[in-house]
Amino acid sequence: MNTFVCISSYYKGYDFMDECKKLGIKVILITSENLKEKNWPWHAIDEVYYMPETEPFTWNLDHLVQGFQYLMKNNKIDSVVALDDFDVEKAAMIRETFRIPGMGQTTHRYFRDKLAMRQMAKDSGINIPAFTAIFNDEILHEFTQNHPAPWVLKPRSEASASGIKKIHSTEQLWEIVNNLGEERYKFLLETFKPGDVFHVDSLVYKKEIVFTSCSQYLNTPMEVSHEGGVFRTKTLGAYSDEFKALEKINAQVLEKFGLVNGATHTEFIRGKEDGKYYFLETSSRVGGAHIPDMVEASTGINIWREWAKIENALINNEPYKIAEPTGFYAGLIISLAKDLHPDLQDFTTEELVKTLPIDYHVGLVYKSGEKERLNELLENAAKIIVEKHLSIMPPKDKPTT
Repeated sequence: MNTFVCISSYYKGYDFMDECKKLGIKVILITSENLKEKNWPWHAIDEVYYMPETEPFTWNLDHLVQGFQYLMKNNKIDSVVALDDFDVEKAAMIRETFRIPGMGQTTHRYFRDKLAMRQMAKDSGINIPAFTAIFNDEILHEFTQNHPAPWVLKPRSEASASGIKKIHSTEQLWEIVNNLGEERYKFLLETFKPGDVFHVDSLVYKKEIVFTSCSQYLNTPMEVSHEGGVFRTKTLGAYSDEFKALEKINAQVLEKFGLVNGATHTEFIRGKEDGKYYFLETSSRVGGAHIPDMVEASTGINIWREWAKIENALINNEPYKIAEPTGFYAGLIISLAKDLHPDLQDFTTEELVKTLPIDYHVGLVYKSGEKERLNELLENAAKIIVEKHLSIMPPKDKPTT
């Protein structure tokens, strides 16, 4: 029996672990102590170990290594899987330390460190907004002279948009940078480029991209994080010009960044001024915010389950083949709500394929054979949410998704 260790400091990956169970894999889960009461797929988990958090999503890595050493005494570990973006670094360190196959610490930086991924994209000839590290005062000053405000200050290793700050002047910038103190090296500065933001969700097997879904944010995570409101995204038709352009640049990114196997979530922006596609960031994991539910509604492909199948095929040295995707248009809408369990009757139509059971949220997944109908559904749902359900919380410094 193969043994997979799943590392997750966030509650996710139910379908991945459930699929592992169906494939006959022993699953060991390492997660945060404060997630003990979550609805994990206990039927699929053979052993579970808990790590205390030193701060949100952060564990003592020395203690993690020591605990993993204990696991290795009685288990032959075949694969270590990071279920969330915050855990990519943890999993890479474990693989390197115990010589377990998979992405190591050098490659993982291109999928976790926003400065490293921008430098790699630049070196690879991939379009990116102008950026700079903020280590050096002189270099930072030169950047602000050559690239006028507004700018975006971004954490190098956060997994959500909530740590991002939009900056409108040099005075504001230097005040923020100086206040960062010893944390300064953890950030980068980038020109703010207005435009349409897209995400591409892929599966890779032995360096071959075997599945791609392209989608467009109607309200970007950054907008929702900073301004509140309703998060919406929708899939693109596979024969559209947008899909073809995104598929091409996504393939460039994954090849140059060295991804060999697994799931990816990558974001791009189409510049409002020039219409060109620019790379924003990538990650070696399944997209968050219930994007996989939308992708499954559109294509019939469950990214979590297929990722488990890929890992299983690699361990057993077996061929992997994915089913032909369906071609529906699908959309996802999520919003904070005033009630613990909002009444969703007003949203019911034949195109509503899934409601997401999230406390104090409205979460809906629609699918349709017609693009115009899907747009109509998302617009109507957003209006109902704003009129009857919407709750807005002030932005937080720490990510929540």
